[in-house]
Amino acid sequence: MSQRLIRLAALITLSVCTFAATTVAQKTPQTITVALDATDAPRKILHARLNMPVTPGPLTLLYPKWIPGEHAPDGPVDDLTGLHFFIGGKEISWRRDLTDVFTFHLDIPAGASELEIHLDFVSPATFAGGFSSGSSITDKLAVISWNQVVLYPSGFASDDLIYSASLKLPAGWKFGTALPIASQGSTIQFAPASLTTLVDSPIIAGEYFRAIDVTGRDAIPHELDLAADSNAALALKPDFIEDYKSLVSQSGKLFGGARHYRDYHFLMTLSDHVAHFGLEHHESNDSRLDERTFVDEDERKQVGGFLGHEYFHSWNGKYRRPARTATPEYQTPMQGDLLWVYEGLTTYYGQVLGARAAMLTPEVYRAQLAATAAALDHRPGRAWRNLQDTADAAPASYFSQGSWASWRRGTDFYDEDWLNWLWADVIIRQQTGGAKSLDDFCRLFHGGQTTGPKVVPYEFTDVIAALNQVAPYDWKAFWTERLTNHGPGAPLAGIENSGWKLTYSDTPEETRHKEDSHPGVYSLGLLLDKDGQVGDTIEGMIAAKAGIGPGMKVIAVNGRHFSQQVLKDALAAGKTSKEPIELLVENVEYYKTFKLDYHEGEKYPHLTRDESKPDLLTPTINALK
Repeated sequence: MSQRLIRLAALITLSVCTFAATTVAQKTPQTITVALDATDAPRKILHARLNMPVTPGPLTLLYPKWIPGEHAPDGPVDDLTGLHFFIGGKEISWRRDLTDVFTFHLDIPAGASELEIHLDFVSPATFAGGFSSGSSITDKLAVISWNQVVLYPSGFASDDLIYSASLKLPAGWKFGTALPIASQGSTIQFAPASLTTLVDSPIIAGEYFRAIDVTGRDAIPHELDLAADSNAALALKPDFIEDYKSLVSQSGKLFGGARHYRDYHFLMTLSDHVAHFGLEHHESNDSRLDERTFVDEDERKQVGGFLGHEYFHSWNGKYRRPARTATPEYQTPMQGDLLWVYEGLTTYYGQVLGARAAMLTPEVYRAQLAATAAALDHRPGRAWRNLQDTADAAPASYFSQGSWASWRRGTDFYDEDWLNWLWADVIIRQQTGGAKSLDDFCRLFHGGQTTGPKVVPYEFTDVIAALNQVAPYDWKAFWTERLTNHGPGAPLAGIENSGWKLTYSDTPEETRHKEDSHPGVYSLGLLLDKDGQVGDTIEGMIAAKAGIGPGMKVIAVNGRHFSQQVLKDALAAGKTSKEPIELLVENVEYYKTFKLDYHEGEKYPHLTRDESKPDLLTPTINALK
């Protein structure tokens, strides 16, 4: 973190959040202190000590369950260990609630005024997916989420609880965070902040760390903070740093200059040994990618949409938030019925901003859009499950297995709403003769005046009203149809009406990773990894009809040991042969040969220009002037 971003406590304005949710009793607690010792981080354990003002009688303490942005009751309570409570140095007993494992009951003795809490948090010892419950620590770095190491008293809104936090790191480690700092030395002392702000302000730290100013010409400071498992991973080329500055600039132009943060930190963890995901925060994002992502040109050119996605969330998801996800604390269930805006619009604009900032080339943008459209166009689960249900069921879907994905459906409100919001953008451009676009909706709905972090909740009717203010249309009917229809096929009208069409050929896009170019998906309906393991089959296509399913393993193709290249060769040969493709398949110690009468060769998706229509897609991803 640069010295110019260290702000004294007296200069801090704490976050103010307005919630349209269940009212929580208003009380005036004293400050709770939390001292976090992360010097044992390489052992994957954090030690915390909390001091909390109390009064005699029953006390209920809560461990955060519903973490903003995670859309599920997945607070890592199972990794909360070493829990002890003390009054005046004497340990007191406690009991976990029998109906909610995130709740703890104590009885504070007469005369007591302060409770001391000792607790540890153990990060997964072996690789584990997930958000703040996933792998977050290696020998050289750590991602610290404050929800991992705090308890809070019931009956309070998170806005109304003030925490004074401090942190000790392993010797030589540096760190980055949006949490305001009061002082730093061997211990880092943060300015007092609401529990809302604390949980919303993760920290990345490590031995190999780099902070880069990417403010550019903006009036508000922006910083790229990187922690990696090697110093080599931090050797960013100057043009990529300029791309980040362009991302900041393009966001300013998109939202009419409005920003809803005091400063912003792009927190980037580069490691092959932490869970890979992105999680949004008001003034930062917790983004985690492979160690060499930014120094490998092939890797780097694929992630621009991901980088834009988490940044766009500061406006969409943090500032403007669906009313039933704007809960007053971390135990009230969040309802995801409007995640098609929260995550869907963000998916659309993450890609657009990435392209506008030159993090994605137009060719990569189109290749990724084609891949997304093709996957959704081969999603038979649409026959039984509509898009709205994928949002409603998000708390379960985030942790569902990858197998049977095409029939199960999952968090499709991300990718399918990339297509739907593109369709909406095209409608606005057509309705207004090119005078307006979805950008105008963003400026109206997410822009306004620059503020500090705050939450402005919305409902479905607010989205419809804003769209109609930009371009009158039957937007209620449009979105109702998009959310409740069952296909067939993906919603491709946005692509088609923008002057492009989804096509297939036997050659994968040059811009795609080789490992992403699975030859069996759109030919046989068979998703195989490099070892032949069947990750999924597409119901209704030839492999599924023959009896192959997820969990099986392809051992050989036409009598030869399986490899992706062997399968590609068999598909190519099948175009001029009448013989079926033979797959030797293992199914939990049993072997069977399947004969697939397929002769259409490899199939890979592309976007192809339709010259009969004007090109509305290219202007969408052109940089704003």
